[in-house]
Amino acid sequence: MTSRAAADLAALHPRLPSPLQEIPDERFTRHGLRLLLKRDDLIHPELIGNKWRKLAPNLEAAAGRTIVTFGGAYSNHLRATAAAGRLLGLPTVGVVRGQELADRPLNPSLARCAADGMRLHFVDRSTYRRKTEPETLAAILRAVAADDAHVVPEGGSNSLAVRGCRALGEELRGHADVVAVACGTGGTLAGLAAGLDPGQRALGIPVLRGGFLSADTQALQEQAFGARRGTWSLDDRFHFGGYARSTPELDAFAEDFAHRHGVPVERLYVAKLLYGLVALADEGTFPRGTTIAAIITGRPFPTRP
Repeated sequence: MTSRAAADLAALHPRLPSPLQEIPDERFTRHGLRLLLKRDDLIHPELIGNKWRKLAPNLEAAAGRTIVTFGGAYSNHLRATAAAGRLLGLPTVGVVRGQELADRPLNPSLARCAADGMRLHFVDRSTYRRKTEPETLAAILRAVAADDAHVVPEGGSNSLAVRGCRALGEELRGHADVVAVACGTGGTLAGLAAGLDPGQRALGIPVLRGGFLSADTQALQEQAFGARRGTWSLDDRFHFGGYARSTPELDAFAEDFAHRHGVPVERLYVAKLLYGLVALADEGTFPRGTTIAAIITGRPFPTRP
């Protein structure tokens, strides 16, 4: 960390700790449950939620160097990194999965990245799958002329990010029995669980299919802390077909929740989290008297043209 980098981040005036809001919702109260919303979507207007918590330590480590990172065509992480680059005057490169996308008009998400000054570099899907292999990564860095770059993995989840997300758990100590978060790469869950008190547990709701996140989350904790930390588990049933996938039922649920409580519901992550919690409450998963905190990690953004 450099004092200049830390000062630049402080000048962005993040709202920390983020607000904790109790929501009276009869779908929970009828089961004797309390629902709290941890409003990480209010941390910063552009570096929203877990993106702030994961990016801030990486921005400090970059110390003015180009940031090269990875994502799909609708990546929240790419948008947040591009915004950070604009706000802090840092060059950013987004390596995007899908060479075929290079010949198409940019979707709203990638257009936002480009408008914020991010250089977009499209690679074929086979190369993207091998992006963590040293030879493939070196070739990508040569192609974008960024050999001295600070590389941030897909979703922003590395040991720096995981340690940054530990503060999220620390902010929730003493406030909830179960803390739930939607998961993409497992980094937020890994840090969150490490920051909670021993009597609390973290619940992850994956938004991708595959059932691979348990091993990934544990590996991230081992990289960041040397061992598995905290009490955490995953429920893989609420991905609705995979990342950026939805159904009319989920869309209706999100609109209804927003109408009931005046809270904008982001579709890629937050809607699936809240839907999953309502379903788990109906299943009797949580004992009466349980207080549940749901992490609101983002705000709505167009996901499809």
